[in-house]
Amino acid sequence: QVQLVESGGGSVQAGGSLRLSCVASESTISAYSMAWFLDAPGKERQGVAMVLRSGAATYYADSVKGRFTIARDNAKNAMTLQMNRVTPEDTGIYYCAADAWVPPSRWASPDAYSHWGQGMQVTVSS
Repeated sequence: QVQLVESGGGSVQAGGSLRLSCVASESTISAYSMAWFLDAPGKERQGVAMVLRSGAATYYADSVKGRFTIARDNAKNAMTLQMNRVTPEDTGIYYCAADAWVPPSRWASPDAYSHWGQGMQVTVSS
């Protein structure tokens, strides 16, 4: 069983930066494809970014391309999301998710992931 623990959330002004981290315990992160999801107010859960288990490819929502970067550090058993030039539309609860196998075509589907963190709030003020 994978336990995922997120950190780094908080409040930031529009145009600023924030770095989210997800650490896996009880297992090794290298065995899983990892992703970030966002629960924005009034919207369904949406995929933000994903990195394959192999690290060979990353995927991003159109709304964050060029601003966010997902990365994994298997040696530290951690994954990060560097958020730059944030906007109020980036506000919401961010979740770390993992699964041993995620078809690239379904990277943004919440039901493709078996393991989830507890979520943390990110608030971007204008």
